[in-house]
Amino acid sequence: MIRIQIILLIFALTLCMVIVVGCESEAQTGALIGTAAGVGVGQLAGRDTESTLIGAAVGGGAGYILGNEADKKKSREEMSSLRSQLNVVTVWFTNSNGSKSSVDLIKDGAGYVGPRGEYYDMLPTQDQLRPVYGF
Repeated sequence: MIRIQIILLIFALTLCMVIVVGCESEAQTGALIGTAAGVGVGQLAGRDTESTLIGAAVGGGAGYILGNEADKKKSREEMSSLRSQLNVVTVWFTNSNGSKSSVDLIKDGAGYVGPRGEYYDMLPTQDQLRPVYGF
C-alpha cells in the first residue's frame, strides 16, 4: 500500500511540474500554484469537499492576481527598455589617425544630448563630435 502511495505521489509531483513548466505567463503559474495551495488549506481547514473547493477558488484567484501583476511589471520594464533603445542614436566618426569612434546620443525633443550632457539642436556632424570625443 505504501508503495502505491509513493508512486502516486511521484506521479502527482511530476504532473505538477509539467503543468507549471507549460504555463506561458506568471498569471497562469500563479493561478495554478494558488489553486494547489488553496486546495490544501481548504481541506485542512474544513475537511470536506465544500471547503476544498472554496480554498481552490480563493487560492486560484489570489495566485492569478499576483501573477498578473508580475506580468504587468515585466511588460512595463520591457516597454521602458524598448523606448530608451529607440531614443538612442549612434553617430560614427573618423579620428585623425583613421580609426573609427562612436558616440551614443539621446533624442530629446527636436535635439540630441551627448554623453557629457551637451545639447545639439540637430543631429551633430562628425566635425562637431570629433573635437569632443575623438582625437
